[in-house]
Amino acid sequence: MPEGRITTLTKKDLARRVSDLLDEPIYKSEPWVHATIMALGDLMIEADPEVRIELRDFGVFEVKKTKAKPKARNPKTNETVFIPSRRKTHFKPGKRLKETLQKPLRDLQYTIPEGSADENR
Repeated sequence: MPEGRITTLTKKDLARRVSDLLDEPIYKSEPWVHATIMALGDLMIEADPEVRIELRDFGVFEVKKTKAKPKARNPKTNETVFIPSRRKTHFKPGKRLKETLQKPLRDLQYTIPEGSADENR
């Protein structure tokens, strides 16, 4: 894969991983993965108006309210616009995920992004 390209994984990749973990054919895991993702999405959509979905050993999905922004600026036109209060999603990783992702790239033998402050250390 060329340097700088981000790997995109899909629902099919997740189903493949689940089928490997369960030692089952992928056609059996795909409906379960699809149903789980749809259920998570539905729970977030149905939030009235906020919800917290806690998945132990993975993380927390939340739907939160935002405040209205009466003086936001359109960067293209520099025009001042009003943005009403709405809902947004937030994900907070669980302990295992957070600890793993916070390991320095150098320790994991990954290339350091160009212009990074830890490039010369």
